[in-house]
Amino acid sequence: MSDLQVSLPEWHRGLMERHRYKTLWGGRGSGKSWTVARCLLLTAIAGPTRVLCTREVQESIKDSVHRLLSDQIDVMGLGGHFEITRDEIRGINGSLFIFSGLASQTVESIKSFEGVDIVWCEEAQSIVKRSWDVLLPTIRKKDSEIWMTMNPRLETDETWVRFVENSRPDSFVVNVNWRDNPWFSDVLNDERLDTQRRDPDSYSNIWEGQPLRVAEGAIYRYEVDALYLDGRVRSVPADPILLTHTVWDLGWNDSMSIAFVQRSSSEVRVVDYMEDKNKTLDWYIREIEKKPYRWGTDFIPHDGKAKDFKTGKSTEELLKQMGRDVKVLRAHSVEESIRAARIMFPRCYFDERKTKRLLECLKRYRRTVAKNGEPMGPLHDEFSHGADCFRYLGQAVDIMRSDKEKSKPLHYPHLGIPGRA
Repeated sequence: MSDLQVSLPEWHRGLMERHRYKTLWGGRGSGKSWTVARCLLLTAIAGPTRVLCTREVQESIKDSVHRLLSDQIDVMGLGGHFEITRDEIRGINGSLFIFSGLASQTVESIKSFEGVDIVWCEEAQSIVKRSWDVLLPTIRKKDSEIWMTMNPRLETDETWVRFVENSRPDSFVVNVNWRDNPWFSDVLNDERLDTQRRDPDSYSNIWEGQPLRVAEGAIYRYEVDALYLDGRVRSVPADPILLTHTVWDLGWNDSMSIAFVQRSSSEVRVVDYMEDKNKTLDWYIREIEKKPYRWGTDFIPHDGKAKDFKTGKSTEELLKQMGRDVKVLRAHSVEESIRAARIMFPRCYFDERKTKRLLECLKRYRRTVAKNGEPMGPLHDEFSHGADCFRYLGQAVDIMRSDKEKSKPLHYPHLGIPGRA
């Protein structure tokens, strides 16, 4: 050990101190992963250490840091200290590096990692709440540690919120970027400068590690940014005088999404939001009617007229039986309704607390990308349901009334929306 000459950046010293959580975040070219690999190998030589190297998804050993660790063993001249197999790296002193993804783990299967000394979570920005909730209680050995390397994506990502914004006192958290990397090459610097020139909007995230407010490539990226810049995400209490309308994206196994909206002059106030799945229609109505709003119309998409083979009735018919005022929206293409939503965006105000989930859906609403790189239709995922609900709001907003008795005839032929008194 005394003969080893290892190049490490100055900030590595925090990794060699005792902390339950060690979070290294920053942009590309920072040397985070190289530094962690070298520190873990030195720790494993100093004494028997069991290390779990993990990430959210690992479909094969090729997806892991196995190759990175193997390369660093070779570069540092540590071949005499380790045996490298296809699936593990074993130290001659009893140290062990194992590799596994988190997404495939259950509370039962992850128990095999209880004796781990150190967990290295690579690309930790992708690890979701469910995976953290499964992993952390399992790593319970005395003085055990969780090491994280991450290039942040969104400021609402679970790892960023949990370990950077709300880091515990027993944490080592450091922002590491290209200027902190002793191995930063001229080739990488040329790439950095090219990004700064070509794509300045993305530069701070890619190379400085600053998290984004809205996902890169999001359909409503600029509209959502404008919401925050204009201060239209804030406390938006429901006005007891105004009608509160609901706009639905219908689902069963997929999520049912419901936005609660008030109209006041040109303003569109999104005051509340509900999302759930595997619940019956009458359950949603019971939950809706617990809320202290003055009800207007329930706007449902065109498939609300389709009859359920089990009941023989449509969603429209069932809602009317429950005493609701229902309006079925006309069928429009997805692209038409996205355009309608974009037109509406500058008029929208969102309640910061009650519509947090809806805002998250709008921040992450993206298109699928073909193999040739061409953008296609919106991606169907856990965030698309809320975004679809907002699309329907774009269709419904101009036929919403603010009051039951007094309303103006509206006609918007350019959106394909009929007039309504």
